Amino acid sequence: MGVEQTVDDRAERRRKAERSIIKTYRRELWVPFTKALQVYKLIEDGDRIAVCISGGKDSMLMAKLFQELMAHGRRNFDALFLVMDPGYNAENYRAVTENADLLGVPIQTFRTEIFRYVEQQAASPCYLCARMRRGSLYSKARELGCNKIALGHHYDDVIETTLMSMLYGGQIQTMLPKLHSKNFPGMELIRPLYLIREADIIRWRNYNDLHFLQCACRLTENGGAAQDSKRAAVKQLIHTLAKEHPQVESSIFHSMENVSLNAVIAYKQDGVKHHFLDSYHREED
Repeated sequence: MGVEQTVDDRAERRRKAERSIIKTYRRELWVPFTKALQVYKLIEDGDRIAVCISGGKDSMLMAKLFQELMAHGRRNFDALFLVMDPGYNAENYRAVTENADLLGVPIQTFRTEIFRYVEQQAASPCYLCARMRRGSLYSKARELGCNKIALGHHYDDVIETTLMSMLYGGQIQTMLPKLHSKNFPGMELIRPLYLIREADIIRWRNYNDLHFLQCACRLTENGGAAQDSKRAAVKQLIHTLAKEHPQVESSIFHSMENVSLNAVIAYKQDGVKHHFLDSYHREED
């Protein structure tokens, strides 16, 4: 009887998590999710999409959003739920698989040794890890017949990346809602959470009493590389500015849709740099 009650409890928790996406947090989660799919044309007929799950709140919500999409009549595409184990410790790996089971996400897993390789590198381990993880996901997804991978980057990731590129990179660029892979021809990356706020993801998580991975990096748990301090600083800066000027976040986001090429010193297109002086005297004539 106790076992049956446990199974029933888990089933109810799953149903609650699913209902809360469509009902409780419909305006915050479901609407911006479907809007991003439509506005940025993220899904096309015949797509086979690898929904990539890291074990954190963002990718787990993304998996549930895709399941709800397929359950409510959007059947012009296929999706599989892919978990790459880059070398998680046993506890973190178990947390990922148990959460997937609790939420009814039929994951496919595969193992790599990325963490073990990266922790031997002295320079830019976080950058190297991110590139290797993405490459492994592309490779496995293509092997499984997919033409797209979906990652769980959200609205706040976008505006933080935009500001980071200016403050630390000396350039103006953002995190695009989709892009073609340069190293895997025919493959695309899509970001279906592009219009969803991180605070709303956290609310959904807490409402359903879910506990996901925060950071499973072996470097941080071994006291090596710190978490991305630059991103944390930018996140705090945006938060501070938004307290006084609530429109700041929206302004950062929409600034990438309102670039005036006539009012910049120079810009690059397809690797070619164009300077305002190139046409300055012609405009005078």
